[in-house]
Amino acid sequence: MRLNKYFISALCITASLVTAGCTSEGDKFNYGKKGLLITGTETDPMTKFVVEDTPSTYAVTAQSTAKVDRDINITFAIDTTLIAEYNKEHKTSFFAPPKGSVVLDNPNAVITAGTALSTASSVKVVNTENFAEGRTYVVPVTINEVKNAGDEQVIKSGKTIYLKISRVLNFYAVDNNSQTSSNFIFDDSKAVNLTNFTYEIKLYSYGFGGSGNIKRVCSFEEKNEANASMLRFGENGMDGNQLQWVSPAGSVPSTTRFAANRWYMISLVYDGSQFAMYVDGVKDAVLGGSGKSCNFQRFEMGMSWGGYNSSQFFGGRIAEVRVWNRALSTSEMTNGICGVDARSKGLVAYWKMNEGSGSIFKDATGNGYDMDWNNTWRADFEGDLIHHTDYGNYINWVKDDKNKCVQ
Repeated sequence: MRLNKYFISALCITASLVTAGCTSEGDKFNYGKKGLLITGTETDPMTKFVVEDTPSTYAVTAQSTAKVDRDINITFAIDTTLIAEYNKEHKTSFFAPPKGSVVLDNPNAVITAGTALSTASSVKVVNTENFAEGRTYVVPVTINEVKNAGDEQVIKSGKTIYLKISRVLNFYAVDNNSQTSSNFIFDDSKAVNLTNFTYEIKLYSYGFGGSGNIKRVCSFEEKNEANASMLRFGENGMDGNQLQWVSPAGSVPSTTRFAANRWYMISLVYDGSQFAMYVDGVKDAVLGGSGKSCNFQRFEMGMSWGGYNSSQFFGGRIAEVRVWNRALSTSEMTNGICGVDARSKGLVAYWKMNEGSGSIFKDATGNGYDMDWNNTWRADFEGDLIHHTDYGNYINWVKDDKNKCVQ
């Protein structure tokens, strides 16, 4: 029952959560000793626990690195105090589930003599009624006690598995209509200076044209349109399904070629030295540019100048529009694809666009950035902006099987 040294090396490399635990034994690790771990942690200590309905169950087992010659008794426990340590090390912001929402059934498991895998214990999400919108919850299940193990020890990197509760969310979104293409301009008192920023928008396209067939999604701007961050597909010289970010420093064309009929989260990040576009939390394209800043005061949906609201119409859906006053980390972007906590640090404005009716896009942060689309501005004739009081009447709200997200 020799513990394979390559197995241990893999644990040290892949289980970044406890790298220090692996290296503490260093080159002096005794590869002849036996080991116990929770199944799955040899690949990654963080794993998805998909919850669509309640109750939902996840089976947790332990295993030995080889068959055992005696019954080994293992007791599992849920230890939510480990979440803070994980967040600190990985710069994440996971939460413990609300009290009473998760239970651990039959915590006592056995690895029977002649086998290497234990009986299963069950982690059960019994309700999600008190889950806060935008929060990601994690259940740390750890090996709490081992009896009759002989000289087998619990491998530190395999002691705890983190079950990230991934809820299947069905959400409202805005189904674009060319009549809604317009600008909401905030009062001067609401202008916010951004020396670092992250702009985010979730989008879904019904299809794309060829190069030069521009489809304009949105723009985050100053009051006079300066230092804009504008998104559009199909710019001349680019593929029709290639997204262009016209940033304050210049063009940032995506390397991704987007597919129709699926959702993407786009994050536009400026960290003071570069402009980086992320697609679903993965860095996609970068442009250097230091010393740039802007005063966010205006949001444009679609293309609202002249008759371009029709000719550059983006046929698709949008949701989850956000303005941050800081550059988000990749883990924050990845964990925020379905939604974020409205009280998140640095979140200036947050329009989920999930109202389902009416003309107002409410700011979930409570910072006062509600947008009433019956109070917008558009240059109808390629000239000065004209105030409009009825474009909110054309908003199409949609909620169907296409609008699903696993958080």
